[in-house]
Amino acid sequence: MVRHSIRTLLVGLCTLTAASQAATAVALAVPADQHRATHTATRALHAQTLSDLATAMKGEAFAYAAYSLFATEADRQAHPAVGKLFRSTAQTELNEHLREASTLAGTVGTNAANLRQAISGETYEHQVMYRRFADQARTDGDLEAAKLFTELAADEGRHRDAYRTALTAVTTGRGTIPAPPKADTVSVPAGLPKVKAARTKANLDSAMHGEALAHAKYMLFAAQARQTGNSALARLFEGTANVELHEHFAGEAVLAGMVRTTKENLRKAISGEHNEATSLYPGFARRATAVGDTAAARYFRNTAADEAKHATAFQQTLNQLH
Repeated sequence: MVRHSIRTLLVGLCTLTAASQAATAVALAVPADQHRATHTATRALHAQTLSDLATAMKGEAFAYAAYSLFATEADRQAHPAVGKLFRSTAQTELNEHLREASTLAGTVGTNAANLRQAISGETYEHQVMYRRFADQARTDGDLEAAKLFTELAADEGRHRDAYRTALTAVTTGRGTIPAPPKADTVSVPAGLPKVKAARTKANLDSAMHGEALAHAKYMLFAAQARQTGNSALARLFEGTANVELHEHFAGEAVLAGMVRTTKENLRKAISGEHNEATSLYPGFARRATAVGDTAAARYFRNTAADEAKHATAFQQTLNQLH
């Protein structure tokens, strides 16, 4: 996956269609009896293991979002085989690696618990994170970033309010679940960063990791809602997930200059995958083994092996480009 910074909060891809989104929701679904077993197991996991699983989820979610953008750029530059590789790798990161980590961590609970988790994250981003990022960007002279952060703070407040209304409907039977928001899809062309301050760049990176994770979690929550027969709640989670990915993540990616040439994108991916394969995940596996979390240790080892294969595939592809 793309090398990422560790984030302490929750968290436009133009090529995704409604059909692909539905497929993702199905792929991310976890059976109800597995949820119960997962939550029982989670109580026994060491705190460090849970922290490492959270870090893994953030990285896998970010990799999915970034590789999807890289795939679109590869298509734009007439490299369809590279685009296909990026897309298939992105799906592995989301539908296998993140899903497995979320199961071990017990991320998905009841619909009410999932809504409370979402409300907490959206509240933090609305009241604290994005307002602070906007103030800092304004102070540092990155006015375009300040404007975007301010807009996103307002969006997250609306998401929080919708989730609060949904929670009331789910827990009391009063009222209705709000209609899902619609994403104002942002295209992300290749380009240099549009911000100057190091602090703004760091804040954009943190925000993108959060938005990518929010998208992934909300798709998990949507799958759970649909599995329990609450299609209206599933649509709300899916619609909000689309906003986080297509609009928020994409808008931040434009300012951050995330997408470059296909060769540069491949080099970035290779570096990240190599780090995950040789350093991050092996370290997580050793820690999990030391405290007796054998299932998590096995997950970390298997994921490290997958990331090594990804790095090799990306390197071979880069070598073939002229």
